[in-house]
Formats: sequence, structure tokens, C-alpha cells
Amino acid sequence: MAEHKISTPLTDDVLNKLEAGDTLFITGEIYTARDQAHKKLIDALDAGEKLPFDPKGQIVYYVGPSPAKPGKVIGSAGPTTSGRMDPYTPRLLDEGIRGMIGKGLRSKDVVESMKKNGAIYMAAVGGAAALISRSITAAEVIAFDDLGPEAVRRLEVKDFPVIVVIDKNGKNLYEEGRAEYKDRLNEAN
Repeated sequence: MAEHKISTPLTDDVLNKLEAGDTLFITGEIYTARDQAHKKLIDALDAGEKLPFDPKGQIVYYVGPSPAKPGKVIGSAGPTTSGRMDPYTPRLLDEGIRGMIGKGLRSKDVVESMKKNGAIYMAAVGGAAALISRSITAAEVIAFDDLGPEAVRRLEVKDFPVIVVIDKNGKNLYEEGRAEYKDRLNEAN
């Protein structure tokens, strides 16, 4: 497991060197979207409309930040459960999204689409929302303002900390961790 400082948008050169378990510090633009925004993004694609941002090589962070306190760029910005985005994710990966940040497991369909499209899934640490927000240097709503905290935002981030959970080859840290835990239990008994 390695540590990498990376910039957005993601390129094949960067994605090729990342493995499940690697720690990343992301600098650049990332976009926020939760389940209601994902539905609207897919509705827009179905209607033949463009997405509110160019998805090529981009990262989507599954977050609905709290309001910013005076003098702050953003409020608490911890990850939400990724599985709620699974019905929409393969289509967005086909459009060019190459990274997703959230928490929790992903469906088999999403993992297969990640492998097909060369994308990665990263976990932000749940419970560290206030700490994570310190890595966000700017935030701007770019679509679906009516969704409030679930609106699509463009975030500028500097050294945003995440862990690669599933790499572009489908290697899954959650599955490996469980297997290792079971092996240790069996050895102890």
C-alpha cells in the first residue's frame, strides 16, 4: 500500500498506478452529488442534455454538506452511503467519471462497470466530516440548487484524504479485509 498525491482530472497514467489500500491526497476539482442529483443527471442524459460539468476523468463525492459557518467555505462534509448511487453509477462511468468517493460497499454491477471503464472507488473517513472540510478550499453550486445540500457542487480541494477501496482492476479492500479477518479467526481457534 502506497501513498500518492494526485491531481484532477484523473488520467490513465494515474489510475494505472493506484491499488486498493493506497492512501491518496487529492488536489483540484471534484464534484458532489447524492442520490437525487444522480437521478437528475441520468434524466438529463436520457433527455439528450449535457451534464452540468464535463465528466471526463472527474471524481464525484457522495456528500450533502451542512451549511457553512461564517467565514468558512463549507460546513461539515462527510461521505454518505454509496450504495444509494449504484443504480445510476454505471451510466455515469460510461460518460467518463473515473473516481467516486463515499463509504460502504458497491454492487457487483458497479464494480464490473468500474473495471470496464478503468475507474476507482475511494472511501473518505465517516465521522471525520469537520476534518475533511478543511481540505475544501472553495465550493460552488453548479446544478440543481433546489436540492439544497444535495445540489451538485464544484469543490476545490487541496490534499483531500481518501483511501482507494476498489481499484480499476476490481481489487476490493473490503473483501480482502474480511478474508484476512476470517483467516486470523480460524488461526486463533
